[in-house]
This record gives sequence, C-alpha cells and structure tokens, in this order.
Amino acid sequence: SRWCLITSHKLYSSVYDPNEKTFEKLLIANRGEIACRVIKTCKKMGIKTVAIHSDVDANAVHVKMADEAVCVGPAPTSKSYLNMDAIMEVIKKTRAQAVSLNESICCSCFIYRKQKSQKGVTFIGPDTHAIQAMGDKIESKLLAKNAKVNTIPGFDGVVKDADEAVRIAREIGYPVMIKASAGGGGKGMRIAWDDEETREGFRFSSQEAASSFGDDRLLIEKFIDNPRHIEIQVCVLADKHGNALWLNERECSIQRRNQKVVEEAPSTFLDPETRRAMGEQAVALAKAVKYSSAGTVEFLVDSSKNFYFLEMNTRLQVEHPVTECITGLDLVQEMIRVAKGYPLRHKQADIPINGWAVECRVYAEDPYKSFGLPSIGKLSQYQEPLHLPSVRVDSGVQQGSDISIYYDPMISKLITYGSNRAEALKRMEEALDNYVIRGVTHNISLLREVIIHPRFVQGDISTKFLPEVYPDGFKGHKLTDLERRELLATAASLYVTEQLRSQRFLGTPRIPIAQSKRSSWELSVRLGDGIYPVVVSKDGSSFSVEVDGMKLNVTSEWNLASPLLSVTIDGTRRTIQRLSRNASGDTSIQFLGTVYKLQILTKVAAELSKYMPEKAAEDTSSILRSPMPGAVVAVSVKPGDMVSEGQEICVIEAMKMQNSMIAAKTGKV
Repeated sequence: SRWCLITSHKLYSSVYDPNEKTFEKLLIANRGEIACRVIKTCKKMGIKTVAIHSDVDANAVHVKMADEAVCVGPAPTSKSYLNMDAIMEVIKKTRAQAVSLNESICCSCFIYRKQKSQKGVTFIGPDTHAIQAMGDKIESKLLAKNAKVNTIPGFDGVVKDADEAVRIAREIGYPVMIKASAGGGGKGMRIAWDDEETREGFRFSSQEAASSFGDDRLLIEKFIDNPRHIEIQVCVLADKHGNALWLNERECSIQRRNQKVVEEAPSTFLDPETRRAMGEQAVALAKAVKYSSAGTVEFLVDSSKNFYFLEMNTRLQVEHPVTECITGLDLVQEMIRVAKGYPLRHKQADIPINGWAVECRVYAEDPYKSFGLPSIGKLSQYQEPLHLPSVRVDSGVQQGSDISIYYDPMISKLITYGSNRAEALKRMEEALDNYVIRGVTHNISLLREVIIHPRFVQGDISTKFLPEVYPDGFKGHKLTDLERRELLATAASLYVTEQLRSQRFLGTPRIPIAQSKRSSWELSVRLGDGIYPVVVSKDGSSFSVEVDGMKLNVTSEWNLASPLLSVTIDGTRRTIQRLSRNASGDTSIQFLGTVYKLQILTKVAAELSKYMPEKAAEDTSSILRSPMPGAVVAVSVKPGDMVSEGQEICVIEAMKMQNSMIAAKTGKV
C-alpha cells in the first residue's frame, strides 16, 4: 500500500517470476527505512529476512518486519551496525545465504572475512574491486579520468596535514571543497574560502571521517560555485553478460550542509542530449570497474550544462524511489537478481520517463536553526498521508518510536508521483499538510516552503538555493493578509466550537434550567506582535467570522478528536493541525506547513489580561547552550580562562556531524 500505484508500469514493478529462484534467506545489515525497504521486496520475492539491531533498536520497525532479528551490540554504530565480527557470527548462526550491507561497512573487509569463514554467502552489491575503487574518492577520480569521464580539477592524492591542505588549496585556487575519501552523505565535507577555513575544515572533516567511516583520509578539489547536483542512477550487470543501463537522472540540488533535502526525477534542467551524454559516461565508468549492481554516479552541472564527475555510490541511494516511480523498476529486486547471476531483463530503449516524481526527506530537525539541527524525542503521534492518491512513504518508524542521538534523524522519505511536475508538486503540498508528526521537531515547514517557492516551481535551483532564498535563515511561511485572516478566522471558529462542546453533558438526564441562545462571540486574538478583534457568529455547522472588517465563511466537520482538520474558508479548502492548547487561551496551529502560536481570549478577558505580570525572559548571554542534543567530544577551555567573542569553547557531535560551539561574548569561563 505504500507504493506509487502506476498502472502503466506494471510490466516492470509488479512482475515477479516465482520460478526464478534466488535466495532462501537474506541478512540485512542496516536499520531504519532502508532496511524496511529491502524487507518489503524480499517478502514479495518469497525470501526470508534476518534483521540485526542494537540494544536501543530492539523495538524498531525493521526488527518487527523481519522473520528473524538478532542484537549485535550497544547503541553506537561502531559497536553494533558496523561490528563486523558480530555480523559474521549472525550470518553463521542464522545460515543466511545473502547479505545486504550498511553503506558504511568496509565491504572489502566483509568479503575477505566471508571468504575465510562463510563461503557460499553472497553479497547483494558489486564485487570487491568495484567497491574499493568507487568507495575511495581519490581512486574513483583517477579511474573516471581514464574512462574519459569529465572530472573536477583538484589534487588527486591524499592530503597529509593542515599545512599541506593550505598549500594545495592555494594552488587550486579558492574556494575549495575538502572531503573525506571514503565519505558520503555530506559527512566529512567542508567548503573553504581562505587559509583559516582550510585549516579548520581539515580538522573537522578528518575527525568526522574517522568517526563515520573509520578512514580519516581527505582530498581537496575545486569548489564549483552555484552548481546543480544531478545524479544518474546506474543499474549494471558487468559479468559475462556485459549489460549496463542508465536509468535517467535525479535532480538533487536542494541541499543543506551538503545533504540533500528535496529530490525529483527527471530534472527540469537537462535536455535529451545532455541526459544521454551523462548516462553514457556513467555507464562507461561502471563498465571500467566491472560494476555489477544498482549504483549511482553523481555529477555537478554548471549553468552552461557542462557536467563533472563527483562520485559513484556503490549502494542503493536514499533517493532511489523517484527513479522507481518514473521507470517502474524495483531496484532492490534487480539488485537481488543480479547478485544471483541473472542478466538484466531490459534494454536501454525499454527505460522510460513516465511522469514526474518528487521526494522530500522528512527529518527530526529544527529548520529554524541552520536549516535543520537535529531533534530527539518519542513520536507521541504519527500518521502518514497514505490515504492520498499517488503517495509513497518509505519509513522505519511508527507511533511510539524514539529518535535518538545515535543515528540519522530521518523520519521518512515522502514521495509523490504525477503525470507532470505541477501535479507531483501539488500532491506533495497536500501530503505535507496531511502528515501528522508529534513529539519531535520536524522540517515539514521548510519542505513545504521550498516546493511552493516561485524559483523552485520555475526550476531555477542550485545547491545554493536555501542560503540565497533565505539569507537570514529560514523563518517559516510569511502570511499574506488573506492568509492571516484565514488563520484568525479558523482559530476563532475552533475556539467557539470547543466552548460549545464543553457546555454539553452526554449521558445525563438533567434538563437545563434555561436554554442558551448565544449565537455571537466577541474575541481578541493575538498572533505574533498583533492583536486582532474578531467577531464569530454561528450558523448551523458554519461560522461567519468578521476580521479586519471583512466577513469570512468557515465550515468544517469540526471533529476535535482528529489530528487533521479539513476546513473550508470562503470556498478554499485547507488542512490544518491543532497541536496544543491550554486554559490561558494559548493555542498552536499548523497552517500552510508552519506552526503559529496564537492566544484567543474573550473581549473581557483580553481587557483584564493587561493586569497580568509578564515573566521575564532568561538572560542567556553568559551561557553557552548547545542548540542540539549530542556528545561533547572536545572542550577547548578550562575554568578561569579568558575567552573572546567567537572563540571555540567546545565541539559537539550530533548524529555523526561535528559542530564548533563558540563564545557569544568576551568573558571569563
């Protein structure tokens, strides 16, 4: 039920030949949404699954979905999901015939150990040589050059220390990109515009690389300013059959901290000639390393449509669902078939671009802090918008799941499909409005603002989209006068509905002494810095609300027990969520994706409220408070030290990303 239902794609996505034998049991050395994604296809193919998990993931969704589950260690990934000895023991214990690995595991190390102890176990993915070559950004760049693939100018060796990094950066010319050789996912990457940023970037990138990948080697290359990030999905079978396909591109330019936020397929930017040239170079590179699985070749494309090889990811990418939607292929199924030795079932001419697909990465993050700093907590209420047409949700959580500091804060991948881009974006807008996430801070407000922004709608995007559109940081949706009146009218109608409900006594035989005939309410609503007089009149199940001298008609079923409320305001339908309320009239409403805090009082209560003392705000100027939960990995000062404004005090590691905490003013620790 979570798949895009595309009738014309049944030839590809729905067909499975039960006579085509693959594996009886497959171990999934991963967690979260990608583990759940693999399990779904395995169930379709009749393959039993084994999940591994850390002790804190004992009740995770992927553990419940699998046929078997084994704990491999404590919460830190290095002691559980990356613990090769424990994983090898589980393979032996469960007699799994195949293994789908976590992208951060050293696959060559796994294959070496497998050959020593577990012969007959198949790795779902490319062979050792391809993994080593493409997993190392330095070697992959050299191979790309030899395969006549366009590459970014830079230093083709390992950077030894900060001094050498500065020297190389000066030779290449600023700005430069410092990145982990074994990295991915935006971890271990820094942009440097001068010598000081190069030294700092070298330090943090090497530490993040060591923490995330167990490999602190770095490379430096020219930073292509204002590029588009476009990927070519490659599905390859490079054994004796010699087949290789490119499955069209994905546009991944909307990013923050080098991590993708919104993806789509196809790209609005590419013409058929550029698409073909990129695809052919991607296939040439895959054949050069004898690649045999699903993988992704990433390119940067400048404004003149010149494209440069960025890296090749030897795994199933997070954003693979948009490729599946427009081609109809089940990439996990293809990976399993290729691993078993079957040839690809399709030719390049069979690969279509049917319609348009958009993916939003829904994170437990605060988008108002650097476009998304991690948030933790328990999902107290969780409801995916699967009741809407052409919506797919790939998630590894459910109501009651914990979002912890140990793992990536992704909640899900929300995908919508349409016959064209406008239809896919409209469905995404509706899906985001209907997505219920309570208990953690999330980035739905940012996602919704991105997809409705005129620049994005026109396809005018680059990797600098967020800082260019929001130079002072993301502030949420800016209400127009009409939208402000709609919000005030809706909030006031909700308040009156609740007041009327509280007057009713169900299941009591008492007869009221006098019938209440009140039909009008004078209210005062505070929104931001403004206070607005609102008059509400009831007419059956509808309300006539006067705001700013204008009357609006508000209708709804007014089911206050539902997390979603569909409200029609003067013929315009809105889906809102009321997140909280209290006896003081304070209420929080999610409207057009953004959460607004209002205070609704009767006219009399509003007049009396001026006599209430206000709580003084906490003075935090002398306190350094981490903007996110995490681990303190370094402290640069001690009690008694004098520090100046902007000086580093400590380093916080949150979800494998390191962040320098600096002093807000000069003073003594």
